Amino acid sequence: MVRLPLPQFSENPGDRGDRFAEVIETATTEFLAQCLDGDELRFPTMPPFGSWVKAIDEESGNPIYGVVYHATTTPIDSVHRAQALGMSLEELRDRQPQIFAMLKTEFRAAIVGFVVPESGQVYQYLPPRPPQIHQGVAYCTPEEVIHFSEGLDFLRTLLEVTNAPVEALTAAAIREIYQIRKTERDWLVRAGRTLSLLLKDDYDRLRLILGQIHP
Repeated sequence: MVRLPLPQFSENPGDRGDRFAEVIETATTEFLAQCLDGDELRFPTMPPFGSWVKAIDEESGNPIYGVVYHATTTPIDSVHRAQALGMSLEELRDRQPQIFAMLKTEFRAAIVGFVVPESGQVYQYLPPRPPQIHQGVAYCTPEEVIHFSEGLDFLRTLLEVTNAPVEALTAAAIREIYQIRKTERDWLVRAGRTLSLLLKDDYDRLRLILGQIHP
């Protein structure tokens, strides 16, 4: 069965605000989102591994935070695989512009917590509900990431993500925060100590994560 492209909500992509994707599958611990098409002939930008994204729980209005752990670009038609065409992107735009409408970029994000906007209170555990289907997805702002990462309980959640390279994911999330916090050494030391406590019985995993942080 052919899957149709997502509706774009507006003829002007700028009207989407900061949304770059839309939830198309949701579960207690994670959500799957499809990137929205732009107004130019180019493939949707794949969110970086370990990047921080958010979607709203419509019932409560709470932003739910997630960390991207898997992303793919595949044909919308799941029966046929993409084939190598031997063209540059410019040549594709000139000769095969329909290609850009035949592919979709999707990503999965592990839910690590949520925030209550009225109080600014951060909760680093699974929310009562994940974001609903067709909710918009945006990147977390630097201020949001800094506020959320004052606590470090989310590291336990990342270490328990299934079907993901959790050591690489944890290291990527820490690297992202470390850069956003402008290489704040004290925060990095706290993160390292927290990992040491969580992995006190698994030195090999701890060493693998710390080796990928590269402060």
